[in-house]
Amino acid sequence: MWTYVAAVMGSLAIFLGAFGAHGLRDKVTPERLANWNTAASYHLMHALAILALALFAKATGRSVTLPASLFSAGIIFFSGSIYLLVLTGQKWLGPITPLGGLLMAAGWLSLIALARG
Repeated sequence: MWTYVAAVMGSLAIFLGAFGAHGLRDKVTPERLANWNTAASYHLMHALAILALALFAKATGRSVTLPASLFSAGIIFFSGSIYLLVLTGQKWLGPITPLGGLLMAAGWLSLIALARG
């Protein structure tokens, strides 16, 4: 399942990154475009982390549900809120972004349990 999640998340990161570079370049401020690029970068990095976890699970038979779920939720809350903020300008989305960052950080910290066996 996590390979599929990684595939969808990775392809979305590419599509959204390209949309930002080509579709938003002349429509939003440089600051908002930089925010979009940050969202796309974190989105792609964590899609790759989910892929690595999927490969790890396949090779070892161990569960990666916790870190992969945290990374997935982090992508949705962190990158998703930034994408929406850039597109809509709705300031109320701003407080959601740090929650996504915390979820991503928690995903990385949850790898400690995998390392311990």
